[in-house]
Amino acid sequence: MNLAITVLVTIAIASVIGTVLQQNKPYEDYIIKFGPFWHDTFKTIGLYDVYSVWWFLLLLGFLLLSTSVCVYRNGPTMLREMKQFRLNAARNSLKAFHHQTSWQLTQSEDESIRLITSQLENEGFKVRRKQHDDHVLLAAMKGGVNRLGYLFTHIAIVVICVGALVDGNLPLRLAMLSHDIEIETRNIPASQVPKKSVLGNDNPAFRGAVSINEGESANIVFINIRDGYLVQKLPFSVELKDFRIEHYATGQPKSFESDLVIYDKDLQEPLQQTIAVNHPLIYKGYRIFQASFSDGGSKLVMKAWPLRDNGLETLELKGDVFGKLPLQVGDDVMTIELTEFRKFNINPVTGEDGKTEQKNFGPSFGYKLRDQSGQAREFINYMSPIQQQGRWYYLSGVRESVADPFRYLYIPTDSDTSINRFMKFRALLLDADRVQKAAELTVKDLLLDVKQAEDQVQQGMVTTANRLVTMYAANGLTAVTKFIDTNIPEGQREVAAQAYFNMLRTVLGNLYVEILEEEGVDLQQGLTESDSIFFDDAISVMGNLEAYDTPLYLQLTDFEHIQASGLQITRAPGKDTVYLGCVMLIMGIFMMFYIQHRRCWAWVGKTDNGTEVIFAGSSNRNERDFAEDFARISGRVAARLGLNKQE
Repeated sequence: MNLAITVLVTIAIASVIGTVLQQNKPYEDYIIKFGPFWHDTFKTIGLYDVYSVWWFLLLLGFLLLSTSVCVYRNGPTMLREMKQFRLNAARNSLKAFHHQTSWQLTQSEDESIRLITSQLENEGFKVRRKQHDDHVLLAAMKGGVNRLGYLFTHIAIVVICVGALVDGNLPLRLAMLSHDIEIETRNIPASQVPKKSVLGNDNPAFRGAVSINEGESANIVFINIRDGYLVQKLPFSVELKDFRIEHYATGQPKSFESDLVIYDKDLQEPLQQTIAVNHPLIYKGYRIFQASFSDGGSKLVMKAWPLRDNGLETLELKGDVFGKLPLQVGDDVMTIELTEFRKFNINPVTGEDGKTEQKNFGPSFGYKLRDQSGQAREFINYMSPIQQQGRWYYLSGVRESVADPFRYLYIPTDSDTSINRFMKFRALLLDADRVQKAAELTVKDLLLDVKQAEDQVQQGMVTTANRLVTMYAANGLTAVTKFIDTNIPEGQREVAAQAYFNMLRTVLGNLYVEILEEEGVDLQQGLTESDSIFFDDAISVMGNLEAYDTPLYLQLTDFEHIQASGLQITRAPGKDTVYLGCVMLIMGIFMMFYIQHRRCWAWVGKTDNGTEVIFAGSSNRNERDFAEDFARISGRVAARLGLNKQE
């Protein structure tokens, strides 16, 4: 019993884990969620494929064998117990019962037997009678089906284990152990997957997933196993005619559904049906569930803005999500890998009242910029500006690996909530001639009150100002700080740093004024507050572009949204078997808990003064409740015999 309980508890805990922890996901998802240490721990234990891991199947097999032996050994005894009335109980044995009473009657033995039998039958008992040498024994019983409860619960465990083993696909596991089937780990098209990694229609049980773009079809699914996958063929093809999604006012997904068409040579005409979450399509024992949705290769139009002095010009790019775009950047050929597109982005925002609310940031797209050596950085850019503390910014996130969080760059917008002014400002910093002129103008203004300034000093200041802007444009404030630390004695650094930064800011301010004049901004009254704030934000962003570390900024200007429906297709022949076992288990538990197996005996014999009756009873459980029932039953039997009270 202890071993059985331990096995059941272990299986129950494993089943809970398999329900809470999403199974058969790519290992990269688990690494991001749990980290390397716990990922390796869970992988070693087999928690990513609980229902098919060897120890879970072993526990199921052991429980199946153990319970089957238990049913085989005890089932016949319990069935006999249901029908056995025990008509050979002795007088002294009944007198020793905890629940018993006796009466001395004046009526005849036959009359007493008739009255007792009648009352017990009225109480719902089945009564049997046996004539002995000097007495008659009446044996009564009800609730015998309580024993079926024990049988049903044990048989139910057997049935559930059989169904679980069938759906656990033990033959597939054995084929993998013998290397008749091998897991594919390469990211290659399904048509190039070797035959050893492709399963035919004879596979009895599986759970796979496939993503289908609108207007396309599929006749396979992918079964994720450990760090790879298998391709499962389907005896039919599934086409996605249309995918629809409804959103709340915040943009959060409310519901989504897919219009599917099943094509099969066994069908006279294609089968059309709409599926939604928890409303699958069932065909030939296959269940097609609406599991998720994703991008189906949306068409994007982007504008590439250069951020470095590498000969790259502003240009328009067009591409599809999951596609690649080559880009010549100086002597390096880089590749833009478009990875995702989201039409809605729901993020928490703190309002003016201090409360957090969900807000839709609008469309965004993700991409990786990969160089010739294979190194890549991942970016996510938002299409529309986002308001932060009363000002509008374009958000661009960057990270080195999927395990890292995104670090965001806030690019300020102009009065038209456009990115153009910032990019013009950035381009001006990369224009050596314009920077030289701005440096000369700055030095001229600084030396305006100096009557005599040697040409050599003036030229040196121009050179320094030019160098400061060039370093700042290339590597941000870090480069300027490093230059000061390298070239200025320690005792003079504080004063020099203040002078250099003032000079840098003045040159940048002169360049910024040029941008405003080109835009036709009236500067007679000086800079407005918004123009000043933009300038501060702009030089702050450009001072940190070193961490952004990319030669260009991609701005999404237009898109054609193409959606894909994520389908989960399962074949589980053991499912109905498990359901049957669950029904039997419920029935068995109810029988055991709510039906009591109760017995009563009446020993009736002649005496010199009349008839003696010994009335006794027993129950297999709930002794306290049965004590009350026995008192009630014996009282009614006594009343039927004409007795006012027990003697």
